[in-house]
Amino acid sequence: MKLVRLFAMQKELDMHIETTHQLKEENLIQRKVLALLVELGELANETRCFKFWSVKGASPKETILEEYVDGIHFLLSLGIEFSLHDMDVITSSERGEDVTEQFLKVYDGVLGLRTEPNRQSYVEVFGDYLALGEMLGFTNEDVEDAYMSKNEVNYQRQKEGY
Repeated sequence: MKLVRLFAMQKELDMHIETTHQLKEENLIQRKVLALLVELGELANETRCFKFWSVKGASPKETILEEYVDGIHFLLSLGIEFSLHDMDVITSSERGEDVTEQFLKVYDGVLGLRTEPNRQSYVEVFGDYLALGEMLGFTNEDVEDAYMSKNEVNYQRQKEGY
C-alpha cells in the first residue's frame, strides 16, 4: 500500500484535532494505542469471526471496511507520533491460520509497538493489519478509497463538535 498521501492526510487531520482540542502539548501515544485496540475490537465485532456461539453472520462488507479504515487512521497517526511517517510502502505480512488468529496477531503487535516504538515493530504491526484486511477481502484500492471518504467524515465531525 502506498502511504505517502495517507500519512500527509492523517498528519493534517491530527494537527487540526490537536489544535481544535488544545492538545498540542500532550503526549497522545497511550490514547492512540488504546484507540487502535478499541477500533480493532469494533472491527472484530463486526466480522463476528470469534462468535462461535452465534449463527448470525458478519455485518455487510461496507460496514466492516469502515471499521477497518478506522484502524488505519490510528496506525498512521501512531506512525506520525513515532516519526515513522517517511515510509512510502508497507506490504502485508504472512497471514495467520484464520481471521481470529490474525486479529490476535495484530493485538499482540499493537501492544508490542506500545512497549517498543521502533520502525521494525511498526512495520510488523502495520503489515499484520494489512494482511488482516486482505483476509477480510479488501484490496489496497478499497482501503485507500475508504480512507479518503472517512477522512472527509472525520473533518465534518470535527466541524460539528463530535
